[in-house]
Amino acid sequence: MQFDFFPSRTLTLYLAKLFIVRIVAMLAVLVLVLMMLDLLSTSGEILAAPGNGQGELWTYVTLRVPQLAARFLPYSVLLATIIALVTLNQNSEVIAMKAAGLSAHQVLAPLLLTAAGVSAISFAFNETVVTRATATLKAWEANNFGTVPEESGVRANVYFTDGNDVLTAASLWGEGEHIRMRGVTWYRRGDNGALVEQARAQGARYAGPGWRLEQVERFDVAAADTAQLDSMVVAPGLTPTQIALESVDPDALGVVELYRSIAAYEEAGRQTDELRARWWHKFSGPLSAFLMPLLGAIAAFGLARSGQLFLRAIIAMALGFAYFVIDNAALAMGSFGGYPPFLAAWAPFFLFLLVGETVLVRTEE
Repeated sequence: MQFDFFPSRTLTLYLAKLFIVRIVAMLAVLVLVLMMLDLLSTSGEILAAPGNGQGELWTYVTLRVPQLAARFLPYSVLLATIIALVTLNQNSEVIAMKAAGLSAHQVLAPLLLTAAGVSAISFAFNETVVTRATATLKAWEANNFGTVPEESGVRANVYFTDGNDVLTAASLWGEGEHIRMRGVTWYRRGDNGALVEQARAQGARYAGPGWRLEQVERFDVAAADTAQLDSMVVAPGLTPTQIALESVDPDALGVVELYRSIAAYEEAGRQTDELRARWWHKFSGPLSAFLMPLLGAIAAFGLARSGQLFLRAIIAMALGFAYFVIDNAALAMGSFGGYPPFLAAWAPFFLFLLVGETVLVRTEE
């Protein structure tokens, strides 16, 4: 009997290579199919913008593919686990490994090690590529695919209040007094909340105090009159610091930037449960790939000739997809304050870690 957690070096490399090939294949298939479906529904909006053509379609693909890859990488690991283990079971390779004295955990060890590496790569990919692609794509969509934003730190569809008045912007970038807005709409409301004035502008910049709207179309509700203005200053009570707090997008920020935003929120006495839950999920989310070999392990064990191999594969798939459903539900509950942020992000992971271990031990060990 072996007491090492991993099998022999040759067998470890064989299983790891088998697993990696299937992960890459499943991820490529999922991303390709989903990207084609996405383009079918979005290409009309992209090409409807003046001047857009094939180049803009490829730009959309380069921005959307990282999002799809990051979101469906854990699904790819789950499907690759099931396919790899079912194949090994059908070819009696699992039986041969167990006959050589390997336990179920030793058989899964190379897969778990590979999945841990995939989780680390997923985290780094999210931090360096996905956050930037998400910020740029949201800003481009908010601009109706008119112009690809070239600025860094772009945030889309932001909403601010100054007393009863409201200021919205399709996109925003910059920091402090250098903040710039595009696609701005200003709503001035009376004491009873009724709309008094509306102004639409191409852009806005900080006027110290207030925000100077440029190329303005102003509509007076009482007079039912529209006027064209070169500029006007609005929202004198809205400061750059308030805008920095209001326009935080967790999906477009890395771990360090989001942590700083949470600290700024706490200094201002603001509620941070939703942001903290999303911050913790930036760690627990990529680790979901590590769980998939454990949840899919039920497909590896049991005699293929018993006729239950297909049923075992279905159970493994059900366990994996149940994790994703509960993970999303817990994160939503954490955003609404129903769960503490740490519990919302990590409870599904540890719950299914115990479930996977229990199923594996009860069925094989």
